[in-house]
Amino acid sequence: MEFQIDSNSSSPIYSQLREQFREAVARGQIEPGARMPSVRDLSRRLVVNPNTIARAYRELELEGLLLTRQGVGVFVAQPKAELTQQVREKRLVEAVDQFLTEAIHLRFSQADIAEIVAERAEGFRW
Repeated sequence: MEFQIDSNSSSPIYSQLREQFREAVARGQIEPGARMPSVRDLSRRLVVNPNTIARAYRELELEGLLLTRQGVGVFVAQPKAELTQQVREKRLVEAVDQFLTEAIHLRFSQADIAEIVAERAEGFRW
């Protein structure tokens, strides 16, 4: 996977990296157990401060998406089912509400949103 940095974005670089990684996992582009580039290597490739990469990795590790093995490297974690159904639904509802709020402000109709979501869902691993 190749990470892309948008220097014109208002989103911080570590957040851009985190979201790109999360999407790649959701799409099946990165498999559990895959080794991630080292902080130093990725910072060189992207020409960003190593602390920025470390922060993105640290946040992904806190989310349970990455696993650091001292002296070995950083790996994509195996999915865990530790969240209850109720907690998972609450997080999903919050994300959907945020998404719908943005879509409404962009003046999309309910039909437009449903069509776009259906099209985009095709590219993800269920």
